[in-house]
Amino acid sequence: MSKTKIHYPQWKNRSASSNPRRDISYRELVEAITLTAEVCGQALSRAAAELLADDLADFSEDDVMTSLARCRLELQGPLRVKEILLRLEDGRPGVDEAWALLPRDERTSVVWTEEMAHAWGAVLPMLESGDVGGAQTVFRELYVKCVLEARLRREPARWTPSLGSDVAAREQVLREAVEMGRMTAAHAEQLLQGSSKDAEEVALLEQADIKNLH
Repeated sequence: MSKTKIHYPQWKNRSASSNPRRDISYRELVEAITLTAEVCGQALSRAAAELLADDLADFSEDDVMTSLARCRLELQGPLRVKEILLRLEDGRPGVDEAWALLPRDERTSVVWTEEMAHAWGAVLPMLESGDVGGAQTVFRELYVKCVLEARLRREPARWTPSLGSDVAAREQVLREAVEMGRMTAAHAEQLLQGSSKDAEEVALLEQADIKNLH
């Protein structure tokens, strides 16, 4: 199994000094990590805070600071890199939102991320058998794992449409995705034009079936 490689580029403003730990932005990050850990009920040494800061050096400084603020509000327990990464804002939905967006049958259209699609595929047999509670538990665990791995690889969120058989409901799903910046308007229009053709074909088939009945 190949190991994920994490790169550590310099934080902004570090070029002002040959020693990055003397730069203001780095000191502020270490201090924020230390104080966040304290708020969460954990005493963190300077060395441990610096180690966490180094682990997070490949991410936007503003994003990390925002994530630490969320940790202070939400986290009840030790501060770990995993907890910080899970709260980064990179366009991927949280696990609860991701679960709510999932299609429940083949009629439902969805615009989802690669991580959502992967986790959904794994729990689909459970959903089809009616084990919704078990499927949700497995989905949460697998989705969180996939999101963490993607963020460690610094991969951006990739949203793709999966069109269900309900042609009439596709438009709302695609329009909402455009409004949220998850796909372009041009892409949505292209898909909707295809949906219109599908609807016409369905109508013609229904008319043919009615004529055959008579």
